[in-house]
Amino acid sequence: MDFSISERVPPSPYELLLQAFLSIPISHYSIALLVIFIVVLYNFLECHLIQDIFTGFRGQPVSLTFNSDSHIYQGVVSKCRILHERYLATPWLASPHLQTTFLNFFGRPPSFTYRRKIFICSDGGTIALDWLLSSDVQGGGFFMKNDIPNDDRTPIVFVVPGLTSDSNSPYIKHLAYTIAKHGWNVVVGNHRGLGGVSVTSDCFYNAGWTEDTRILVHYLHGEYPNAPLFLVGTSIGANILVKYLGEDGENIPIAGAVSICSPWDLLIGDRFICRRLVQKLYDRALAIGLQGYAQLHQPQFSQLANWEGIEKSRSIRDFDNHATCIVGKYETVDTYYRRCSSASYVGNVSVPLLCISALDDPLCTREAIPWDECRLNKNIVLATTQHGGHLAFFEGITASGLWWVRAVVEFLSVLHCSPYMHTQKMTQASGFHTPSGSSVDQGPYINVAQDGMVAAVGKELTNDVVEDSSKLEKTIDKQTGQMTTDKEKDEQLMVESSIPVPTMTEGNKQPTCNNEAVSPGATSVIGRRLDQLSRQTRKSMWMLIYIAIVTSWPLAGSALYLFFKRKVKNVSASTVLRR
Repeated sequence: MDFSISERVPPSPYELLLQAFLSIPISHYSIALLVIFIVVLYNFLECHLIQDIFTGFRGQPVSLTFNSDSHIYQGVVSKCRILHERYLATPWLASPHLQTTFLNFFGRPPSFTYRRKIFICSDGGTIALDWLLSSDVQGGGFFMKNDIPNDDRTPIVFVVPGLTSDSNSPYIKHLAYTIAKHGWNVVVGNHRGLGGVSVTSDCFYNAGWTEDTRILVHYLHGEYPNAPLFLVGTSIGANILVKYLGEDGENIPIAGAVSICSPWDLLIGDRFICRRLVQKLYDRALAIGLQGYAQLHQPQFSQLANWEGIEKSRSIRDFDNHATCIVGKYETVDTYYRRCSSASYVGNVSVPLLCISALDDPLCTREAIPWDECRLNKNIVLATTQHGGHLAFFEGITASGLWWVRAVVEFLSVLHCSPYMHTQKMTQASGFHTPSGSSVDQGPYINVAQDGMVAAVGKELTNDVVEDSSKLEKTIDKQTGQMTTDKEKDEQLMVESSIPVPTMTEGNKQPTCNNEAVSPGATSVIGRRLDQLSRQTRKSMWMLIYIAIVTSWPLAGSALYLFFKRKVKNVSASTVLRR
């Protein structure tokens, strides 16, 4: 009986691996995939929670870059406790992307209501100035005050918002409320076409448009000459701020300034925002915001720019190519970026300037920061943090406050109490004062609620509009040779705004608009015209009378001489005849 022995073929390694994988429970695979997903997401979002845990949640020190001979650092920044402490981000927002996203979608801004003034530029453009006074937030409540006295010495902080941001942006409200609680007054200069205001001219703002900031600064200084004026710019507003300071040098009525998260070099920023996937997401989101801004003002953009290209824009560069360059008359997008970058103006800044930037800013890269230029300028101190995101810098477990807001208030407070505040070295007649008869002297503030409702507060029902008086120089009366404007006409005592200003009447919650004008008598008309002439020439009435006597004396003297000469001849002839 024969027995046959068959050889057993050993299983292949792949079969063994497959059997091993199949023997592992599915729950273990789920856990492994979850771990892999968390690791990838942790790196994608650039989280630093593990780093914070290893450092015992002590945070990272603030790095200060300054000139060794800087009096601004020695006399001001060295006394700022916040800038010499560590910054620790909110643990559950330990990522620049989480901080930036949370700020834009939530932000947890304080609740309050602005007072609005409408400023009319010389080219017809409209700018909304939103005020928050220290008296409005005293005691945690909201109190109304009629106006700020022109001789008030309370410091004023003028805020320049970022790209497509306005006074209702969460970070702007954080800043405004904190400064007002500190006892100062705040005014936010909304860009043209933002803040619920229509575009009323052929001029739009861009990353390098400093003319509006210059006009508003001169207006505020002219209205409140005794109040120290400080300037704070955020993001694109910070780029505009630094460029403006560099353009005007020492001839500027600004006591101090702060730049927050400036892009510095727009060309480098353009390359950076297209580099990685996460940056491309920001690029697309900002492009959508710019398209929304263009949609609000489609009649103007469709006439002045390439509307079809604007609708198809997928990035900031596309929008700038089809809109900004055409309206601003720049040859190329790169030309626009080079000319409007503030990095090349850093060396000319003559005002005490604190610059705050986060090295993990997902929009404004650290590569664009002009380290050497800031170090050479004795008026600049650059403060950089390892974390913070873009305009976020949340701190505390509840993320209820922004670190940079506290740093700004402390810096400006110490600067205000020091002898290092900047004073204008060369004064010129800016021409941005408010002409007589404007509602800036007569009308009240205008309240802007969060839902967009506008209401005037005061005894009189008037529109509160401020007009750039530089356009007074553009029209001349052919008969009298004097400068005249539409506001000087007798039938237009009230300034008409492009936005109707409703006012709340007692016992009625519905807002009503009042555009009535009262016709004055002839005496008031003459007095008002003389007062306007006096204000426009910056001379007193006595000086005008003196000039009138001196200039008319040759003619009047000749007439008096001939008159008395004839009288003397007649008297002499009658005397001879009597004899």
